[in-house]
Amino acid sequence: MPIFCEHFGRCGGCKYLDIPYSQELEIKEYTLRETLGKYGHLVKKLHPAPLVEGYRNKMELAFGDEGKDGKLALGMRKQRSFYEVATPENCVLICDDFKKIIMCVLEYFRDSNSCETFYHRKRHIGVLRHLVLRRGEFTGDVLLNLSTTSALKTPLEPLVEELRNLQLSGKLVGFLHSVNDGVADVVKNENVHLLWGQDYYNEEICGLKFKVSAFSFFQTNSAGAEVLYGLVRDYAGGQSGKLAYDLYCGTGTIAQILSPDFNKVLGIELVEDAIKAAKDNAMFNGITNCSFYAGDVMDIVRQHSAIPDVVVVDPPRDGLHPKALPYIVALNAPRLVYVACKPKSLARDLELLETAGYKVEQIEGMDMFPRTLHVEAVALLTAI
Repeated sequence: MPIFCEHFGRCGGCKYLDIPYSQELEIKEYTLRETLGKYGHLVKKLHPAPLVEGYRNKMELAFGDEGKDGKLALGMRKQRSFYEVATPENCVLICDDFKKIIMCVLEYFRDSNSCETFYHRKRHIGVLRHLVLRRGEFTGDVLLNLSTTSALKTPLEPLVEELRNLQLSGKLVGFLHSVNDGVADVVKNENVHLLWGQDYYNEEICGLKFKVSAFSFFQTNSAGAEVLYGLVRDYAGGQSGKLAYDLYCGTGTIAQILSPDFNKVLGIELVEDAIKAAKDNAMFNGITNCSFYAGDVMDIVRQHSAIPDVVVVDPPRDGLHPKALPYIVALNAPRLVYVACKPKSLARDLELLETAGYKVEQIEGMDMFPRTLHVEAVALLTAI
């Protein structure tokens, strides 16, 4: 059934609230095939999301107002607006714990004892910038990161206590404060201070436990990630005594999920914090056959001469870097698994990989973001 939200069409988050989920899946599968062009016929199916509502384990919210000269607000930025935000009371993408935390933070800064204003992106004045929430779907852990300028005067210790006293189905495990005096409208991994608790949260995927730091990449839909990683493992087709590479490995999720099927798995990721978390996660899970390296994929790959039996790539939205692709091809892996969060980039890279000597065998889609336009895909390629 269609779902009501007063901000539908204005906040830019949801696109399919006005149709049944079954119809949304039909549209997405058709769009995926069209986007992949000549590879569209290789799409076996589009897997539905296990959870259609409340599935997001990460939300980056902005401080703003409810309209011109309106009250302080906290939520998703409305389309074509610098300052107005859509409040999330009825948002179908986030869980109730997130909603309670958002309202607690907002009310704290709306209080008469606080005179803090939101940061104006044009005039570069104001204090309150962003609130980033991350959660373990299967653990209930919640990690909070408040981003402000250094002009913040309101003490945060009372807010920490209020949040700790909230009645949540999960539990708050850490409160971070990021100080950002730059003009860019982003949450920076700089000047981050731990005010209470820990600077990471725990999640469990496919029977493994993962420690996820505040700025590490982790799939935004944990339940959907289990399905997605199941596809990757099936496509990798591991056999005992074989070698696998996990490129753009993030916190090492895929590498560790593949580890039972391979003698050794090598993971590479640019973000050093993510690699540290990957090593910690492997140790925590008792996995000894995974090695992780921090650095550019292109640089690390050319330092290793061993021929892997399978290479898994899970690149950013823009796909494989043109300079990295020749090095990946030069690994001569007989099997390549491509995890794509942007099918348009996948279509481009499939053509390049095909030209380089790979054959695209099959593709499966995964709806990781119900009610939005986005869909992910996993492609299996074999060397000709």
